[in-house]
Amino acid sequence: MSELLIVDPSDDGALAWQEAALCAQTDPEAFFPEKGGSTREAKRVCHSCEVRSECLDYALEKDERFGIWGGLSERERRKLKRRVV
Repeated sequence: MSELLIVDPSDDGALAWQEAALCAQTDPEAFFPEKGGSTREAKRVCHSCEVRSECLDYALEKDERFGIWGGLSERERRKLKRRVV
């Protein structure tokens, strides 16, 4: 399952960070690996991305269940949310 980050023009710039996201310039398949697949490449890209924190905040707020967002897998985001709550 692949998703592309798309800026919603009706969102008044709230998602403008997506334009600077390195994943938008990378193969989206790396960010949505098959179950048990490697997340190493996606996390490497995220590590260098200047909007990593905005991406992670978005994924946590929207409860994204698939893919690598802000350098974390869905399982890692779930653990993070449990620690915060």
